[in-house]
Order: sequence, then C-alpha cells, then structure tokens
Amino acid sequence: MGYGGFSRAVVGIFKAGRIIYARGYGVANLDYGIPLVPQSVLRIGSISKQFVAMCIAILAEQEKLSFDDDIRTYLPEMPDFGEPITIRHLLHHTSGIREYLTLVELIGKPEGSGFGYTTRELLDLLARQQEINFRPGDMFSYTNSGYFLLAEIITRVSGMPASAFAHENVFDPLGMKNTRFYDDPDAIIPNLSMGYSPKRDGGYRLDILRSEVIGDLGVVTTIEDFLRWDNNFYDNRLGRGTQDLIETMFMRGRTNDGDELSYALGLEFGSYRGLRTMGHGGSAVGYVAEFLQFPDQRFSVVILSNSSSFRPGRLAREITDLYLADQLEEPPISRDQARPRATRPEVVALPIDELEAFAGDFYSDELDYFYSFQVREGSLQLELRGNRTDLVPYVSDRFGWGRRELTFLRDDNGAVSGFTLDAGNVRNLKFRRVEGRVPR
Repeated sequence: MGYGGFSRAVVGIFKAGRIIYARGYGVANLDYGIPLVPQSVLRIGSISKQFVAMCIAILAEQEKLSFDDDIRTYLPEMPDFGEPITIRHLLHHTSGIREYLTLVELIGKPEGSGFGYTTRELLDLLARQQEINFRPGDMFSYTNSGYFLLAEIITRVSGMPASAFAHENVFDPLGMKNTRFYDDPDAIIPNLSMGYSPKRDGGYRLDILRSEVIGDLGVVTTIEDFLRWDNNFYDNRLGRGTQDLIETMFMRGRTNDGDELSYALGLEFGSYRGLRTMGHGGSAVGYVAEFLQFPDQRFSVVILSNSSSFRPGRLAREITDLYLADQLEEPPISRDQARPRATRPEVVALPIDELEAFAGDFYSDELDYFYSFQVREGSLQLELRGNRTDLVPYVSDRFGWGRRELTFLRDDNGAVSGFTLDAGNVRNLKFRRVEGRVPR
C-alpha cells in the first residue's frame, strides 16, 4: 500500500462481524525494524472518547449518576459559572468549558512537549477558569476538556481509577485483551508501536506521548481487539446486556434551541455517498486513527497509524469506494471554488515609543502564569519558556500572535493595565499588569 509516498499503518476491514482484511504496512519501531502487524498496539487518540462515554452510560444504567447532574456534584472544585454544566453537556461538547490543550499551550506546555502535565495540574487549571466560552447548551464546540473531566467523574463515582473501571466493565467483558487506558507512562505495553512525526529536513523523529492524562485520549488497542468493540454496537454484551445501552450511546445532542447535533456519546453520525455512517477520528502526537462504520451494511474500516502525517480518514473512504462500490451514490461533481479568506485585522506600524507602553510583566490568575513583553529590534516580543515571538501590531491596541489575538486594556489615565487573550476555543482570558516583578 502506498499513500502519498509513505505508508505506516495497520488496516482492518470488518464485514458482518468478522475481519475480512487485516494487514500492517510499514514499521512499528524504526530503531529495530519491527514491522507493523494486525497485533500491533497503537494509540487511537480521540476515538478513546467513546470508551469513556460507555463507562458513563454504564454508571447511569447502574443509577450511580444521571446525565443531567450538575458536574459540580462530583467536581466541587469547578467554578459556578452561573448556570449548571451537566454531564450531558460534557458528553455532547456543549459545555462551553475552555479547551485544556489550548490552555497548556498558552503556558508553554503543548501536548507532547518535554514539560508535561499531570491530571491534578489539569484539574487545577480548569478549576481556575473564571469564564466559559458560551452559555452551556447554546452551541456545539468540540473540546477535549469535557472528556478529561468525564474520566475524573468516573474515578470519583466508581471509587476506582477510570482506567480500571473501563477494564472491568468494557475491555475485559468484550475480551479486548490488548486494549487499555495508557495512564501509566512507565508501563510496559507488549507490541506497542512507537509514534513518529516527519522532520522538516526529511526523515522522522520519535514522537511519543508520555502522560497519565486520559479521557479525551489514552486508549491503546489493536485491529483485532477493535473488531470486538465494533461488534458490540450490534449485539451488546456490556452492562445489563440489552440494546438500551447502545441506544444511549447513539443519543445525539441538542442545543438549547433544539437543534440536533451529529455528535452522540463519543460517536459522530453522518453519511458518505448516500450511506449512513458512524464513527470518529483520533490523533495523539505521533499517532492518528480512523473508525468508519456503515451500520446498515455492517461494514467498518479501522485504520491505526503511528505517523502523525498519515491521513487515515481519506484512506478509509477510498477503501469504502472499493468494497461498497455497488451501493454508493455517485460522488458529487467537484466545483473548484475559492475559499473565502478569514478577515484579518489591519496591520499597522508602531514607533518604538508606542511599543514601549506595552512592555512589562502581566499575570493571569486563570493560568497562574506570567507573560513578559519586551521591545527588541523594533518589535514587541513575548518570551515564553525561552522562546521569543514577535507580535504583529493591529489597530486599537491589538496584537496578533499566530492565530491568537491580544487586546490591551487601559486605565482611566490611558496607561496599559492589562490585556485579554482570544485563542480560538479559549476566549477572553484575562491578564493584569504586575509592577515590580524581577525581569526574567
């Protein structure tokens, strides 16, 4: 299998409850030349969310929690944002809670970096947030924070780590012997494939996520094990063993206005060339994955890759085109249209004396972190854990920082007193000027 001049993945094709094709392409470990095989264990990123959702559904079936419970019942350290955020909001990505991956990136600890963060640090970080992005239930906004918090709720309600609850109530009953939540960075995982990312100058670098954090991600599995999970949607063996549990998993979310979402419990519903689909994609630093199910045809494609540059979703559709060719509608005629470009604020040139007004130290209570700005070489620069970035000046005291935007605030005397930061799924993050701090 060649794909864009590169192949490193395990492909599984399921039909009517059995594997009709399973093969590994490429290498599981570049150091030792170990090949990828159907028994190789790989991370599946956000596909993990459906296993967390199943654990929540089982706890609801056991009447140990309700989807409409306020999350503060189980997570009292979370702030009161004025309206209850429910478990249902977390499941359907309608909570408005800020994205933790963005928050840790804003303190210079992006996912997969050498700095790392613990479950406790993330809980504290989310508990310090003073605002959410929107009123709970008003809209869908995919965020990993919700499923991270769901894993913590599982731990607190069940009295055991979420990973152990999943093993006891999901993986073990289904016979998924090579599947687990990878919440111990020092654990030895037999047949684990290393993750890789391409280097700019060619070749690949090891790109391994060593983290105890689970919920939004964390599951490692094999193609052969995933068949057992796929089959369970048609003939449930979990919880009380009825299809009611599966119907719960298929329960799609709704906004406050009543609009139905395509997202259910860690599962996304859609269509492809006239056929109904269900599934999810995933990524975790050096790994990407795709689960694409056609329930009416009882046909699924699962692709697990240990290369971050791989594109499993496209390949899953190409495989579908071959196997279900006689059932698919004709693809729509492609009409090349220029995509509308996002409107960018006007870039301005500011003299040094005006830039100096923004220099100094600023502190965010929500991040518990300082930002330091200095004017160097005619630019306002932000230094974050040793990395310097030039900010782009816009009109009205605004600056661009990549896809992020800072809006500086002034007091009654016109002096810069702080700023707010917008970074996509983190909005209106506040910083205040701090005087007298020793420069770093």
